[in-house]
Amino acid sequence: MTADDRSAEDSGIRLWHVPQARSFRILWFLHETGLPHRVERLSFAGKALRDPAFLAISPAGRVPAVQIDGATMFESGAILEYLCETRAPHMGRAPGHPERRAWLEWLHYAETIGQHLAQLTQQHIVLREDWMRSPTVMRLEAMRLARALDGVARAVGGQDWTLASGFSAADVALGYGVHLARRFVRFDDSPGLAAYHARLTARPGFQAALAADGAPEIYTRDFYEAPDDQPR
Repeated sequence: MTADDRSAEDSGIRLWHVPQARSFRILWFLHETGLPHRVERLSFAGKALRDPAFLAISPAGRVPAVQIDGATMFESGAILEYLCETRAPHMGRAPGHPERRAWLEWLHYAETIGQHLAQLTQQHIVLREDWMRSPTVMRLEAMRLARALDGVARAVGGQDWTLASGFSAADVALGYGVHLARRFVRFDDSPGLAAYHARLTARPGFQAALAADGAPEIYTRDFYEAPDDQPR
């Protein structure tokens, strides 16, 4: 066992991760904060996510899942909150802090963005045959995603991050969605959002997590365009 392995084991943080999945939020947070961790790499290919041993950790068979101090968690928002409370308070805003409400709101707004990303991923990638897909749903979800991103653009219009006091776990949660959203929505008409994305991706923690992410399994194109017409 190496010194790094011992340090990760002592920290109690073990992350089950699939490249480009929502577990990237936790991977990024761990690199952002410098918390020692061990990554268990899984794949959407094969049966690893449906294995009974993994389902005992994550009931829906999804990532992220983490083991922290001998206990498991499987919701990324809850994991981020818990890690802020127990290991990285500077990344959260504690009860009583004037930005607590806004921090919670933006942290969980990431799931609003995530819902639209999930629909677009399903339509463009998971449904492999053209006859299974709906160009109408693709266009509607892209518009809904763009509308959700407008809220983020307004929040960072006059500041670097979602909170005036600085970078936080809310930016990690949102940043994952903003980064993926560029696969489906162009930022040409939103320079503020493009600038926010540039600040996020320039962070050393993001770059370290990207390097550790693994080979792409989900998104293999730079951009997924919705077709104009229904397939025949």
